[in-house]
Amino acid sequence: MNDQQSYYETMYILRPDIAEDEVTTYIDKYNKLLEEFGGTILDSQMRGKRRLAYQIAKHREGIYVQLSHQGDGQHIFKIEKAMRLSEDVIRYMTVKQEGPLPTPRPSSKSSTKADDKENPETKVEPKEEQPVISANTSTSEKDDTETRENAES
Repeated sequence: MNDQQSYYETMYILRPDIAEDEVTTYIDKYNKLLEEFGGTILDSQMRGKRRLAYQIAKHREGIYVQLSHQGDGQHIFKIEKAMRLSEDVIRYMTVKQEGPLPTPRPSSKSSTKADDKENPETKVEPKEEQPVISANTSTSEKDDTETRENAES
């Protein structure tokens, strides 16, 4: 029954005109606040800028952030109050989830660089295709020489 625990997911939308470094500042701010209020962060992801279903405070787009966390439930009121008082958060919603706990996903930028360093074979694959191309080229050269010989005769 340890696999089926309850946790919370908070999705909040930031104004679209915020710079990327400020977005990471807000994410870090709410993560630290959540831990100060007694919550445990399971996963925090920036989902990116997306078009809103309807206009909110004259904004047609927003930067979505998903935050998965655990706690006694009292920390939710405090984190939502901090979001309500911020002018840069245009919407937020917290949902209680039942099921297996989410596993944190590594950031895409660091994982692709690490994969390139660990697997140099991935860069070798195009080289394997090149001899096949050159083999086809050599057969076409033979055909060209045969046509020239036939033309000269």
